[in-house]
Amino acid sequence: MTPPAGSAGERRTRSGAVLRSPSTAPLTAPLRALLVTLLAASAVLLGAGGAEAAGYRYWSFWEGNGKNWEYATQGPSLLRPDDGTVQGFRFSVSEDSADADQPRRAPDFGAICASTPAKDGSKRVALVIDPGTPEDAPAGEEPPALRTACAQVAPDASSAEALASVAKPLRYDSSAMICAISGYPKTGCGEQVSGDGDGGKKDSSEKPSAPSSASSADGDDGSSGGGGPSVGLLVGIGAVLLLGVAAVFQARRRR
Repeated sequence: MTPPAGSAGERRTRSGAVLRSPSTAPLTAPLRALLVTLLAASAVLLGAGGAEAAGYRYWSFWEGNGKNWEYATQGPSLLRPDDGTVQGFRFSVSEDSADADQPRRAPDFGAICASTPAKDGSKRVALVIDPGTPEDAPAGEEPPALRTACAQVAPDASSAEALASVAKPLRYDSSAMICAISGYPKTGCGEQVSGDGDGGKKDSSEKPSAPSSASSADGDDGSSGGGGPSVGLLVGIGAVLLLGVAAVFQARRRR
């Protein structure tokens, strides 16, 4: 039997009424608005995931546990290390303590303090001072070389005092956050850095949530290191689009 005249997908009932198959029924205004909204939301989410998150440029403070580094739970002005302790300072750009770069030298007390014999009435604190890489340096500055030092200080000396004995001049801000070690960097203190990869600064009065005066952290690097969207974000976008498609399909079935 020859199909009735009309557009593709049309058919007629015995009474002569024209029916359209669900695949060709035009979208109603509410459904069109829903699809536009879902697509716009997906584009926003994808754009947010593709942009590199902003970070902070600062000296982070670490403690050696014999084999690895752990992000310090107290600031250097409060912590009073025992004899034989290894502590590290690393200058870098990071979002928070979980994303912070560790010192690039193992926390080896024996190697660092091998030429500094123990002495009565003092303690030895091994220090790793890592100014980081050129990529993390402020504009116009070059980081000095990584170095180690064995501070021999009074038994009740703080970590900040041990550092000052081998790495002056130090610079602090009003909250006792270390801004510079051995004069590096010359300016700045925990400033926010834009996430566009050009190292530019953003205007911000906030400081890192967990710099050298952090309250708690582990030393692991939990970041993926990439600037693309995460798996979770892509799954979320896919779920949004699937919900939109399901809504359109369901609405057409009811027509």
